[in-house]
Amino acid sequence: MLKQVRYIILVTVLLTSKLLFAQQSTRLNNNWEFLRQDLGGIWEAVRPVGVGNPEAVPLWQNVSLPHCVNALDAVDPDVNYYQGPAWYRTQLAINNPYKTGRTILHFEGAGQKTEVYVYTTKVGAHIGGYDEWTVDITDAVAEFQKTEVYKKQFKGKVPVSIRTDNTRDLEMIPSDLSDFNVYGGIYRYLNLVYTPALSVDKMFARAEVDPQGKLGKLTVKARFYNPKGMSDASVQMKLIDPTGKLVYKSEKKLNGLSGDLDLWSLELKKPQRWSTDKPLQYTLNYEIISSAGNFKGEEKIGFRNIDFVEKGPFNLNGKRLLLRGTHRHEDHAGVGSAMTEPMVRQEMQMMKDMGVNFIRLGHYQQSRIVLNLCDSLGILVWEEIPWCRGGLGGEIYKQQARRMLNNMIEQHYNHPSIIIWGLGNENDWPGDFPEFDKEKIRTFMKELNDLSHKLDASRYTAIRRCDFCSDIVDVYSPSIWAGWYRGAYTDYKKATEEEFAKVKRFIHVEWGGDSHALRHSENPDKALSKIKTGGSADERAGDASLYGGAARISKDGDWSESYVANLIDWHLKEQENMPWLSGTAYWPFKDFSTAIRPDNPVPYMNQKGVVERDFTKKEAYYVFQSYWTEKPMAHIYGHTWPVRWGDEGEEKMVKVYSNCTDAEIFLNGKSFGTKKRNSQDYPSAGLRWNLPFVKGENTVKVIAKKGKETVTDEIKFIYQTDKWGKPAKLVLKKIDQQEDIATVEVMLYDEKNVRCLDAINWINFGLTGDGKLIDNQGTSSGSRKVQAYNGRAIIKVKLNKGKSVVSVLSEGLKTVFTEL
Repeated sequence: MLKQVRYIILVTVLLTSKLLFAQQSTRLNNNWEFLRQDLGGIWEAVRPVGVGNPEAVPLWQNVSLPHCVNALDAVDPDVNYYQGPAWYRTQLAINNPYKTGRTILHFEGAGQKTEVYVYTTKVGAHIGGYDEWTVDITDAVAEFQKTEVYKKQFKGKVPVSIRTDNTRDLEMIPSDLSDFNVYGGIYRYLNLVYTPALSVDKMFARAEVDPQGKLGKLTVKARFYNPKGMSDASVQMKLIDPTGKLVYKSEKKLNGLSGDLDLWSLELKKPQRWSTDKPLQYTLNYEIISSAGNFKGEEKIGFRNIDFVEKGPFNLNGKRLLLRGTHRHEDHAGVGSAMTEPMVRQEMQMMKDMGVNFIRLGHYQQSRIVLNLCDSLGILVWEEIPWCRGGLGGEIYKQQARRMLNNMIEQHYNHPSIIIWGLGNENDWPGDFPEFDKEKIRTFMKELNDLSHKLDASRYTAIRRCDFCSDIVDVYSPSIWAGWYRGAYTDYKKATEEEFAKVKRFIHVEWGGDSHALRHSENPDKALSKIKTGGSADERAGDASLYGGAARISKDGDWSESYVANLIDWHLKEQENMPWLSGTAYWPFKDFSTAIRPDNPVPYMNQKGVVERDFTKKEAYYVFQSYWTEKPMAHIYGHTWPVRWGDEGEEKMVKVYSNCTDAEIFLNGKSFGTKKRNSQDYPSAGLRWNLPFVKGENTVKVIAKKGKETVTDEIKFIYQTDKWGKPAKLVLKKIDQQEDIATVEVMLYDEKNVRCLDAINWINFGLTGDGKLIDNQGTSSGSRKVQAYNGRAIIKVKLNKGKSVVSVLSEGLKTVFTEL
């Protein structure tokens, strides 16, 4: 079973909230069985099973880890996503190389309540879906290995069964009123770990440096995992600089191995500093030497100085840095929250390539993989606990919040990327309890704030959207949604200045708007004429609803990529001229699933991302790149806009998003001039042209220059001048096939056979035959129920090398079919 050996950080030993470093660790990815329901008891998971006998049911399915119970049903348009118990089981070959060593299961995250069994013995449990935790199975394994069942039924392997449960529970955080799914399953990596009898529980390495970078200080403390009560050991430590050079080493004898022990304290003159541009990290290597055997580990650390200036900006290493941020939910098409390490790496690299230097991890502690990538890529982090919406529960509820804050800080203490510990989100949102007491919420917020500072005095605390607690934390973000939930996007700067004046330290996290990918508009700002402007842009209860209330873009706008590109463009233009601003974070980077938005154009999806749920970039991604990146780029708006429309001879705007100094545009081979970029010339920083499209096919090309470098981009599209009426019929056809995957498209036409390019009818795809719809992806082109975008919708079909018939139903229109 032991296929690889590596050092990893382990966390929270069951019931004692401890942390372990692993000497030998293996990811348990394969050979799992899964059951999406409860069992009558643990015996049903391990009893002998004869084929065809009653014991063979319920039927289990083969899966690999990480695995999410709600990988598909989270965005199934026809059902509520499953919230309840589920089971996983496997058989492990246990071969601990240490004579008196410990065998441990290390969970990087499982949701939301978890129980662990070795054969029929319950060996551990955990509550909380986002922090890491461990179960020591050494003694239970030893006892099981003495039995005849071990030898005869299981042939020398150890059966491990795990029950997860994401059942709704008002006395747990996060609230089910939260705008994201509370997933179930073993959706992060699970590791089998072998350690000596004495190992490191947690290594706390605090790296400090003054703003000028003249003097660095490193303080190292350790907590041991010592179940046998050993009394002495020694530790050898080495500090390696970012170039791989040994700069310091130390050796120390240790007596009395309880509590947090001081191991090392040293000073460095002019340490190499960690920054978002050059995320330089030192490596702390250590070895614990005892009669139980040697235990080795390492930590990555970074020396950097952070300062949120009161009534001012954010400074990194003594210089102002505008935090250019976004948000991340652990959510992806086809897998739910069970994102693999390659998926996470791709996502974080896409953020960095967009120009991000800051991220708020919403709304819960996230994977060690994410934090390691933030360290290595140079992305500063606000990480928070999932006290999100609903109010404040009782003592069980509060104890979970305290425990998860403690775990988050201890488990991620050494990451140089982290600058803020978040204590809550939208805690002014009632609904889970009969009582909503602001003073009780304030009292608990103060307790969490004090606990955070006690555990880690080197970082700031923050919350978002709870004005009556804004004075408690170090940094506060109000709710400003100019141009989406309230007002127009031109209200942004005024609204931000008003909120900035109210608090000691200000940051603006969560802004933006929903866009239905592949939907574009010739007049995206049309709905702004209905909107009341000049007032507060603060989101209020009910603003997110698609029904009732005052006019607002979130309800009355067209949800086009075109509108959101304009909104983002305006915000980024303004942020460049706000010298007092610490930074902002766009909400979010990627579309994600949510149970509370069943009526959105892609049902059960929050569609505010700049990329779709499967990493497909929306046009907005390039707006950010044009403001935030240095590497020359140019992007003509409309790569996913196959048909534009207007009058014959009418000039239509073409926008280019680019960070180059100047750009020249060509329509059908003819130059229409060069323009210089000016970030304050809205829209698209002055890189826009009104061009006379010809009826039919058009080609637009841009050549942009930055210094000696030149970049180009080109799009082709049809220009339709025919006017259309009400949609009268559907036309369905296959438009592509790659190996065993076919793509079908349905288009809406009026009674005169003119394409209805503004039609937003609901489209319902169906299929019968050998194939299978590739649906429940939470994307515009991966949903069997979806609103049309510019009078069309597409979906893919896995043909399974057979024949199928695809159908499309849309209310009020005749259902159509096509054979594949």
